[in-house]
Amino acid sequence: MCFSLLQFPRYRIHALANSWWETFPILNRRAGITSSFKVLGSGNYGPEGRQYRRYSRQIITMKTEGRKKDSLSSKGNIKDEILEEALSTNLNTHKSSVTDVERTQVLDIRQMIAENKELAKLVSFIVFDIETTGFSRTEDRIIEIALQDLAGGKNSIFQTLVNPKCYVPNSHVHGISTHMVNKPDVPRMEELIPILLQYIKSRQKPGGFVVLIAHNARNFDVPFLAEEFSRCSYKIPPDWLFVDTLPLAREAMKSKGFKGALKLSLQALGETFKIPLKGSAHRALADVQMLSLIFQKITFELKLSGSSIIEKYSFSDLELRNSKKKKSSS
Repeated sequence: MCFSLLQFPRYRIHALANSWWETFPILNRRAGITSSFKVLGSGNYGPEGRQYRRYSRQIITMKTEGRKKDSLSSKGNIKDEILEEALSTNLNTHKSSVTDVERTQVLDIRQMIAENKELAKLVSFIVFDIETTGFSRTEDRIIEIALQDLAGGKNSIFQTLVNPKCYVPNSHVHGISTHMVNKPDVPRMEELIPILLQYIKSRQKPGGFVVLIAHNARNFDVPFLAEEFSRCSYKIPPDWLFVDTLPLAREAMKSKGFKGALKLSLQALGETFKIPLKGSAHRALADVQMLSLIFQKITFELKLSGSSIIEKYSFSDLELRNSKKKKSSS
C-alpha cells in the first residue's frame, strides 16, 4: 500500500536489506536506490489552518509495505565537544501544558513491555542524527536531519537538509554551507515537521511504538529537536521514546576492559568496533549509518534485548524536560 506525499526535492530515501537477531537486526551495509518523495501536508499534523507550501518537481509515492497505514571547533562535531557534559496523540495542537494522559502514557508503554516481553517486537527502533548551526538550542538551528529504521526494507532511510533561514557559521565542521541550505527548494523546519511526523508514523508497526536513538541524545539531539518543535508550535509526541547511546557505549567499553579516559565520540567508537565511515564525517546520514551498526555492536556486547533497552534506558521528552526543571530549581 502507499500513502501520498507533497514532494520536497532534497529528500532522499534508500532501501536497505536486513536480517535480525532476536529483536535487533544486523544491518546489511548496502544502501539501495535514492529517490525523491512526496509528503502529505495534512492538517492532522499541524496547527489548524496551517498551509504547506507545494513544490513542483516530479511526484511519486512512497510504499510502506508491511507497515501501518496511513562556537565551534574545527577539530570535531558540535556534539563531540559536549559529549562528556553533563503516544499516539492529537498533533493538531499548539504549545500547551502536558496532560495526565501524556504523563502516564510513557509509563504505560514501559510497563506493558515489562509485563509482556513479546510486545518489544512491535517497537520500531529508529536511529537519527542532526547537524546544527551551533551549540545553543534557543539561538541556533537544525540544518540537516537523517533517520534510519533498523527494521530495514524500502524507505528505511530518510535524509534532508533544512533551511534555517539564517547564516551557517560552522560549515568547516560539517561541510554544510549557507548557500546549500538557504534555497527555496530546501524545506524550512515548520514545513519539515509534518513530513517527519508522517514518515515516522509510516515506520510504526500496527499497534506498535517508536524508539528514537541518537548519540548524546539526552544532552543534544532531543533537546534541540524539542526546541525546534516548540518554536514551530508543535509538541514531541508523548508516545515517542528516546535512547541515548552515549551511556550504553560507556558501559560497553568498560565491559571490554577499557580503563581510564574513554573515547566515546562516534568516530572513536567506529574505530574501536572497526566500522568504516561511509560518506563525509559529521554529516547526518553518514553518522546515522555508522551509529546504526555501533548500536547493534553495543547491544550485543551488553547482551541487551529490545525489552531491556526500553525498560532500562529509554526516556521521553517530558521526562527529560522535568529532570531539567528539577535541576534548575535545586
